[in-house]
Amino acid sequence: MEKAVALLSGGIDSPVAIHLMQERVEIIALHFHQQPLSGEKELEKVKELVVKLGIQKVYLVPFTPVLKELVEKCAHRDYYILSKIMMFRAAELVAAKEGANYLITGENLAQVSSQTLSNMTSITKHVGMEIFRPVLTYDKQEIVNIARKIGTYDISKGPEICCLLGPKNPSTRSDSEKIGKELGKVDMGLLDESLKKAEIVTF
Repeated sequence: MEKAVALLSGGIDSPVAIHLMQERVEIIALHFHQQPLSGEKELEKVKELVVKLGIQKVYLVPFTPVLKELVEKCAHRDYYILSKIMMFRAAELVAAKEGANYLITGENLAQVSSQTLSNMTSITKHVGMEIFRPVLTYDKQEIVNIARKIGTYDISKGPEICCLLGPKNPSTRSDSEKIGKELGKVDMGLLDESLKKAEIVTF
């Protein structure tokens, strides 16, 4: 079976996306945390989701230095777009290490911020690997129904911490060329540093 690296946020959407792909690919989960800005409960929640989904390996990656770099050097309105690209690029590094051919995300068009059609187009253009978005066109209630059915909803519900450093009025439309220029301001070596500090948990 081929392998895929899945971004697992701890919210409702990404566990459902993983569930929908599990019969097709072997999944390695990747969670980007913001400790020490966030508490221990974030990682406990993610580990609980991993166990519930039956995933055998998860990377818990400290990402605060990368996110701070984006805040300090890039247009803040583009923060969510840029942070998602950086997560995908880190995921590509993990995929190369693990022999995985695909990336999986719980992005959904009904959401705001980085998940508008325009912004997802900009994100995709700056990622080299194939990205599967299994819940892309689901409405929120459909995702919630599946999450309840597979037992992840009660673990996932509650506030997410993804917006600790984000802008109040993020870009909902973007130009991929402009996003490329913003990425040029970022020290990509921070991705390697974050991955070196990752906790890899196997079940």
